This record gives sequence, structure tokens and C-alpha cells, in this order.
Amino acid sequence: MTRVVFSMGSNLGDREANLAAAIAAAAPRAVSEVYETPPWGGDDEQPAYYNIVVIAEDPARSAGDWLALGQRLETEAGRVRDPERPYGPRTLDVDLIAVSDGGAPVRSDDPHLTLPHPLAHLRAFVLVPWYAIDRDAELPGRGRVRDLLRDESVAADARALRRLHPIWSEHGDAREP
Repeated sequence: MTRVVFSMGSNLGDREANLAAAIAAAAPRAVSEVYETPPWGGDDEQPAYYNIVVIAEDPARSAGDWLALGQRLETEAGRVRDPERPYGPRTLDVDLIAVSDGGAPVRSDDPHLTLPHPLAHLRAFVLVPWYAIDRDAELPGRGRVRDLLRDESVAADARALRRLHPIWSEHGDAREP
């Protein structure tokens, strides 16, 4: 059984619809509430993001399969990559944060699939929603998410997040805001 932790964000178009479509395709086990967050990475001339964390499981998927799913979801949402703005606006961004296989963390240094995500420990927009749906979450090689949230820069960024509302019900359908 492989388990994936996705971080999903959108700041162009119908942000909520973009996320809802991605959630449905991921067949989640758990989905965080929506958090409105400022842009991250120094490219501040863009709209705020809606961010969520999704945990999914599938006995038949490998880490590469999860990556392919994330890339397909971005394409279906109309994402266009701008090499001049790596942290620029997007209809949908899907990052694999961590993958485990049979409970053991999957590690990869492949430039197309780096696991665990090399910047996740610095991103409040990943850590806050992840911790909200999994109090025992651990980022392989970095430690428990609850401890990562205590880092001064992460804690400062976390104060800028605004929790909005659930986007998904435990019955597997979109929820009204």
C-alpha cells in the first residue's frame, strides 16, 4: 500500500473548483480545510492562494504513478509553467510532499521526483493543513510536523494563513463553502 501526502494550491481562475476537481481524482483518505495564503517564494505580485493537503492511499500506485497523477491534474486544470516565474501564479499546483510504501518512506533524488519534498519543512502552507488532518505526521528526514511548525520563520508564515472552510466531506464529495 502506498500513501501520498499532496499539497495542492490554486490562485488563478476558480480556485475552489480547481482544487475540488483535483481532490476527486486523487480519491483521498483525508483532506484539510482550505487555507488562504499569501504567495510564497518571493514572487508577491500575484493573487493569494487557496491551499489544501490531501492524503491518499492506493495499493497499486508507485511514487512515480502519484507524480504522473499530479502532473495530469495540473495539465487538466490548464496550468502553464513560466520558467521566468517558478513561484508564479497558477491554476493548480500539485506537489508530492511525502510517499510511503508499506509504511516505509520513499526517498528519491531524481530531479523529476525528489522525495520527500525538499522545501516542505519551510512551508507553513503545507505544514499547517497537514498537521490539522494528521497530528502524528512526520516529514521523513526532517521530523515531526508539530516540531517543524515551531521553527521561527515557519511560525511567522503560519500567522499569515487564514483557514476558510472544508472543501470535501468524509463521504467523498465537494462541500459548499
